[in-house]
Amino acid sequence: MNPEKVVFGFFIVMALTLNFGFFMGDIDNPAHHQVYELAAAIFVNLVATILKFGDRSQVGALLLSTSLVADLQLFAAAIVWGIAVHVEQTGLTPTVMSSIVSLTGGAMLANVISVLLLVIETAMLRR
Repeated sequence: MNPEKVVFGFFIVMALTLNFGFFMGDIDNPAHHQVYELAAAIFVNLVATILKFGDRSQVGALLLSTSLVADLQLFAAAIVWGIAVHVEQTGLTPTVMSSIVSLTGGAMLANVISVLLLVIETAMLRR
């Protein structure tokens, strides 16, 4: 067993599960979506992105691109949250919360594609 592959797979799957945890719940209810879970999803996605920089294969390029998409979506969600709460001071209205959750849904889709690519790549390995 390769410890590097274990850590790599761990962070990819952890990024997906944290993103899924934040995404679940009523789309417009702020009580169902915690800011700390979004922060954890952003952090783990960034770690997963950094780990993907070393792979020079075609699948590695696709993994990196899906991770960059997820990072961009999660950063956008955090920016929307921050602007609504701290700049405009409107709070987390149903409209704002729907935008945040929708952005994290896009990130979750990118993470699902990343996990699927990892599973396909692992299934294609020959001993």
